[in-house]
Amino acid sequence: MRFFLYLSYKGTAYNGWQIQKNAPSVQGTLQNCIGILTKEKTEITGAGRTDTGVHASHYVAHFDTAKELEPVSFCYHLNCILPKDIAVNKLEKVSDNAHSRFDAVSREYRYYISRKKNPFLSDTAMEYTAPLDIDAMNVGASVIKEYSDFTSFCKLHSDNKTNICTIYDSYWITEGDSLIYTVRADRFLRNMVRAIVGTLLDMGKGKEKADSLRKIIESKSRQVAGTSAPARGLFLTDITYNDKIKTKI
Repeated sequence: MRFFLYLSYKGTAYNGWQIQKNAPSVQGTLQNCIGILTKEKTEITGAGRTDTGVHASHYVAHFDTAKELEPVSFCYHLNCILPKDIAVNKLEKVSDNAHSRFDAVSREYRYYISRKKNPFLSDTAMEYTAPLDIDAMNVGASVIKEYSDFTSFCKLHSDNKTNICTIYDSYWITEGDSLIYTVRADRFLRNMVRAIVGTLLDMGKGKEKADSLRKIIESKSRQVAGTSAPARGLFLTDITYNDKIKTKI
């Protein structure tokens, strides 16, 4: 039987989602704990990678088991043995061919910037207290939607088959003392959101204009884009799926 597991995690202590040699990962931690409960060797597949230090308020993974699992009880017992920085929220039985990664139709990330020093946000937001032109940053966020090739915002030497992505939403909002960038797309490249945020921050500082942002994107060169924003401010916040996973066994 195949199950979708919905979870959230604080990524500060992990070298990303994906299992790493000699380094803690969210996938490895979760996989080990599920195996303890099912008493099976369990392989869990996630909706995608998150890099070292990146968080997820909404993440989806799937695994197979021969055991009958009662969702509420399983989540309760799994949370009891997981570390405090990983929480499972729901278990759902799905069709045998449902896939947490390949069936996703969109993903949403948010990047958080604290506009004043806040000790409670030191692990979950970038601190930036100098003046920023938010209107200029939103102009840049809108320009992002005009393009589909994001080679300029992709980590060098990545193993992507394509750097083409479709951006559905891209905008900044101010909420209290926080500045939040939201971007939704069909897929994302490694380091893409943090590189976009760093480049849009340059626009907010007056270093770049809309026309120069277009030149950066059209250059297809990571070297001309802005410095990547720190991982601690980035959250995966939503994943949507097609109806395929709704076919229950």
